[in-house]
Parts: sequence; C-alpha cells; structure tokens
Amino acid sequence: MAQKNNAPARTTLEEVNESLTSTAQKLEQNKKYIYYFLIAVLAVVVLFAGYKYFIHDPNKAKAKEVMGKADIENLQGDTINALKDYEKAFDEFGSDAERAAFNAAIILYQQGKNKEAAEYLEKYDADGNIAGPAAKSLLGDCYVNMKQYDKAISAFDAAIKKADKNEYYAPTFMIKKAVVLHELKKYAEEAAIYQDIKDNYPSYTQIYRFNVDKYLERANALAGK
Repeated sequence: MAQKNNAPARTTLEEVNESLTSTAQKLEQNKKYIYYFLIAVLAVVVLFAGYKYFIHDPNKAKAKEVMGKADIENLQGDTINALKDYEKAFDEFGSDAERAAFNAAIILYQQGKNKEAAEYLEKYDADGNIAGPAAKSLLGDCYVNMKQYDKAISAFDAAIKKADKNEYYAPTFMIKKAVVLHELKKYAEEAAIYQDIKDNYPSYTQIYRFNVDKYLERANALAGK
C-alpha cells in the first residue's frame, strides 16, 4: 500500500523538480538576454553622450560664433561678408545655425536674388508667431517677384496659419494674399479676405488706417456682386 502511494509521490516530486529546473534555465537564459539588452542600451547612451558633448555642442558653439560675426558685419552694413558668413554657418552647421538661413535670405532678397532667397527660406521653418510667419511671408514675396503666384499663395497661407490669428500681424499676410488673388482675377476670393479682415480684425484697420471698405467694394464689384 505504501509502495503504491510512494510512486505517484516521487513522480509528482520529479515533475516539480523538472518544472523548477526548466524555470531556472529559462531565467538564466533571460538574464543573458537582459544583460545583452542593457549593454546595447548603455552603448546607445554612450554614443549619444559622445555626440552631444564632443560633436553637437562644439558645433553649436562654432555656429553661434560664425553667426555672431555675420550679425556684426550685417549691422555695420557689410552685407557682402555678412552673407558669406551666414551661408557658411548654415552650410556647415545646418540645424545648429538655422537662423542663418533666414538672415541670408533677407540679404539675398534685398539684392533682388529671389530664387536664391527662396531656396534658403524653403529650408527654414521657425516656430512661434513672429519669425515663422515673417519667413513664410518673405518666401511669398520672393515667389510674387518671380510671378509664381500659386506658390506665393501657399507661402502666405502658411504665414497666416503661423500667425495664429494675431490681431496685428495676421492681416498683413492676408492682405498680401488678397493682392495676389486680385492679380489672378480671383475677385470673389479676394473679397472674402477683406470681409474677414473687416469682421475679425477691426483694431488692425484702425491702427494702420487701412481702408478695408475701399478694397472690399472694389473686389465685390469686379466679382459682379
């Protein structure tokens, strides 16, 4: 009777031992995988730290140095050398010198080099509702001068969006867009913009003495309304 009871007991014990052994082996294998994973993570951290402290940060400092030199030259009226240094800063340091692209574009635009200015502005994408809209507006001006009106409208739309309904800023870009629409003889769309300004930006029309009714009436008349 005892023998009959002992056999199953041993079998059960053996099964438990086998299960524990199997579990221990799996844990041991998992420990190896975890160890390798931690090594990989550590390697990424070390590489990132190395990039930040030995490449990225020094590049940022160099970019600021070159842009600072260009800023001084620009303030002194030496736009030839300022342009060279802005172009150098952006070409060599990229995103660490993104502002240089905008400043180079301004000088190029003033020199009548609309295509070159537009190329720099296409690479510049500043945040905020001041520099960002200004850059897109200047891009629109470049395209207007090149008579690429569809691209100009897209640029002014981007400026309007970035201005985020700023009461004293957004209407400026809206008016620029309206001028292009007038050139394209899209008078109904032009009128809609002036109506928007009249309804939603009264402070702008008062402060800048912009006679919105005059342009609205003209656009509506040309649109046959």
